[in-house]
Amino acid sequence: MAERIQKVLARAGYGSRRQIETWIKEGRVSRNGETASLGDQISEGDRLRLDNKPLSPKRLWQQPKQVILYNKPIGEVCTRRDPEGRRTIFQSLPKPEEGRWVSVGRLDLNTSGLIILTTDGELANRLMHPANEMDREYAVRVLGEVTPEIMQSLRDGVMLDDGEAKFNDIQEAGGEGANKWFHVVIQEGRNREVRRLWESQGVQVSRLMRVRYGPIIMPNNLRIGHWTKLEGGDLDYLYEQAGMKPVSVKKPAASQKRSQKTDKRRATPPRSDASPYKGKAASEDKPKRRPRIRGR
Repeated sequence: MAERIQKVLARAGYGSRRQIETWIKEGRVSRNGETASLGDQISEGDRLRLDNKPLSPKRLWQQPKQVILYNKPIGEVCTRRDPEGRRTIFQSLPKPEEGRWVSVGRLDLNTSGLIILTTDGELANRLMHPANEMDREYAVRVLGEVTPEIMQSLRDGVMLDDGEAKFNDIQEAGGEGANKWFHVVIQEGRNREVRRLWESQGVQVSRLMRVRYGPIIMPNNLRIGHWTKLEGGDLDYLYEQAGMKPVSVKKPAASQKRSQKTDKRRATPPRSDASPYKGKAASEDKPKRRPRIRGR
């Protein structure tokens, strides 16, 4: 079955659809020896080149559908290369069987928590597309008084520099004194949106962790700086929730692959102080078991 070039390349993890459309307009993609045009379709027998380099048919058409969950620590950036030399999340990940990891959304330098990564660019696109309205749930510790009126205002919506924003849900989650924990849900991925919403009410975010993205909840035993593979029924369910056909994934051989361990290529193990709950005193500052906020 023929498919548009940008869809096939995005699914194989070469880039986002929008990025690939730009490459096609710039004449960087060729099909069967001729410069491709936007809207061209290809099938398995076609030969593709990007910047005059041949693209692997196996990667384009037979790429295994891989998804991993990563618990990002504070201090890592979500870009592949950082001009300031900071550690990136990709330095902590295993090498995919084919293609490259595509991050489903980003977290800023000072935010920790769940990041979904996949070799399937189409899945990443579906999960991030605004039309699919995927929930992003965060555990937030704020410094300052949060009244019922403030919570209602954040539910109703407030005007930020880049337009109106709101929390689709907000629930108290414990804490003592001036620091209180909350769980909030948004359905957008604007830059620093959670922090800016709280700051609009005169309170300061001191800790921020993403704990859920769409139907995927951060596993309780997934330590900061570690990753785990999503397989079997959990992987099929993610595809179903993204509106895609479930994939059949074979279980690994008897020698189980590392699933909650950092890849051996990792330069250094996660520092103990990367955890937002370091030490006895901090352990008393954990948010309570969060109220059940239903996902998609």
